[in-house]
Amino acid sequence: MKTFFIFMVFLFFSIGEAYGFCGFYVAKGGADLFNNASQVVLVRNEDKTVISMMNDYEGAFKEFALVVPVPSVLKKEQVNVGNKKLFERIDSFTAPRLVEYFDEDPCRPNIVFDGMVRSKSMSLDRAESSPQSSKSLGVTVEEKFTVGEYDIVVLSAKESRGLEKWLRQNKYTMPKGVHRALAPYIKQKMKFFVAKVNLKKQAKTGLTYLRPLQFAFNSEKFMLPIRLGLINAKGPQELFVYVLTKKGRVETTNYVTTKIPTNMDIPPYVKKEFSDFYKAMFEEQVRKERMKTVFMEYFWDMGWCDPCAADPLTKEELKGLGVFWLDQGPSESGSPSFRRRSRSAPMMGGAQPVKVTRLHLRYTNKTFPEDLMFHETEDNRNFQGRYVLRHPWKGSARKCEAARRYLEHLPRRQEKEAQNLARLTGWDINEIRKKVDIAKPPKESEDPKKPDGKWWQNLWK
Repeated sequence: MKTFFIFMVFLFFSIGEAYGFCGFYVAKGGADLFNNASQVVLVRNEDKTVISMMNDYEGAFKEFALVVPVPSVLKKEQVNVGNKKLFERIDSFTAPRLVEYFDEDPCRPNIVFDGMVRSKSMSLDRAESSPQSSKSLGVTVEEKFTVGEYDIVVLSAKESRGLEKWLRQNKYTMPKGVHRALAPYIKQKMKFFVAKVNLKKQAKTGLTYLRPLQFAFNSEKFMLPIRLGLINAKGPQELFVYVLTKKGRVETTNYVTTKIPTNMDIPPYVKKEFSDFYKAMFEEQVRKERMKTVFMEYFWDMGWCDPCAADPLTKEELKGLGVFWLDQGPSESGSPSFRRRSRSAPMMGGAQPVKVTRLHLRYTNKTFPEDLMFHETEDNRNFQGRYVLRHPWKGSARKCEAARRYLEHLPRRQEKEAQNLARLTGWDINEIRKKVDIAKPPKESEDPKKPDGKWWQNLWK
């Protein structure tokens, strides 16, 4: 019986709508907009690391297997079965968003509101007798245990061909040339975490999907292995990494990290085409960077947001994702700078000493030949991918002089929005202009009517 072999697999999530006071969100650029999308939550402080991954595997559970390089032999207490909903929460909180506003009547006195936009809120089967023993292949089963619906072994190996042969003999169907991908990890003396679904335990859960697996370990290296995941990949892969840290923004050290274009005004018709827009926008940025860049889509405190696409994660939710320092010593939320910021913004999730960086990349084995290496910077400037729709006021230039000035300026604004959209996506500017239906400036005959009589006659009416 053949077993489908996967090295790094994760799940992507749906997104919901949100609305706000002065404007409201109409869509979010969550991971579910992309094909072959993988997600991982990476928690890091000092040399302590927690990795959570959700499998997007589709097929018979008996054919699923997961193999991940890890820096040391993992014990049972270092492995956990997590909660799918927590991935949905962090995806929604950090997703790039489309925000919608409606122009006020230019003849109405301007009132400034001091407010913020708020959101709407593997059992490894017993190996058959094989022509070569594990010892002769240089493979050692370091640990063997069951966690939830997963049967797990942790392997060490002396030689990549021996490890490949051991996996084949234990009914894992190997992609061609897998030993070449395994070799660098063996050279680094890394171990291999192998999980397979225990069908009886899976049936008892009543779930139709595989729950996320989580690993906790110590390692001097702040990294994420991605090379093995490309062995049996068909075409470019999509990866979302949510990094939770204590102090600052996270970026890659062996690849360029670039902020996604943000705070751009685009035509209101994009509201109905947001999925197409965001995919085209990201593809255009990938093309410009020749698929060699890691894009940052979000960086913020987990205690507040301005504005919020979703409520920040609670302390319990963060702990569920592996944030381990929330109960250790005095909270950083007691620091003066954190308290001062808290008074100026809604604290929907409660002040938490946690930063979240959302990274997004599209890659192949040629454009990303190395695993992702990270470091935590001291940069604390907030960032979010945000795209703005501004609906024009529908009124007459005759109403007042301010209305005339507004309508004179409107065509220039609409043209700029169209050009922004063309630059972001690579779409044809002429096709965009057709959809925008750019307004025409008012004619002289549409000048505002002057009041009759003395100027003060209508002063208090």
